[in-house]
Amino acid sequence: MIRRRREERAEESGSAGAADGHRYQMRQRLLSIGDDYWIENERGERVFKVDGKALRVRQTLIFEDARGRELCKIQERMLRIKDSMEIEGPGGDRVATVKKALITPLRDRWVVRVADGPDLEVQGNILDHEYHIGDGRDRVAEVSKNWFRVRDTYGVEVAPGQNDAVILAVTAAIDQMAHPAR
Repeated sequence: MIRRRREERAEESGSAGAADGHRYQMRQRLLSIGDDYWIENERGERVFKVDGKALRVRQTLIFEDARGRELCKIQERMLRIKDSMEIEGPGGDRVATVKKALITPLRDRWVVRVADGPDLEVQGNILDHEYHIGDGRDRVAEVSKNWFRVRDTYGVEVAPGQNDAVILAVTAAIDQMAHPAR
């Protein structure tokens, strides 16, 4: 009942679906460098394409929209003491840097330095894809394997008002860094 009223209000204001954020389905083992893969929304529609560029010295993933337009590039940063990956916009400008911050026995903690916004913290069980991305006290995204019954997939729910492509790129970078053997 409450959800129905919220949907009706969203339709009236012309922003259907915005009240609940967006949910996406990603593969647990995102991809090997050289592979391509689609990220689907909760309706099963292909929304973003991730292109793993082969034959490069460092790991590189290209995020594209459904029409093939490049949205951002994720690249491993070489010669750094800590693991890090940089997310660049289509013009080569730095959008965010993802770094492993702290390792504890039960949880990993990661930091995302955002170029034109507040930094984000990633906390939870990264290896099991059960974590959240937060901006201080607010959650901007939640990652969980429990939303989809398909094997080797996990879901990412992005809060309203966030840049979905950047949040998904952060998730892909974390996945690449947490599972380097792939």
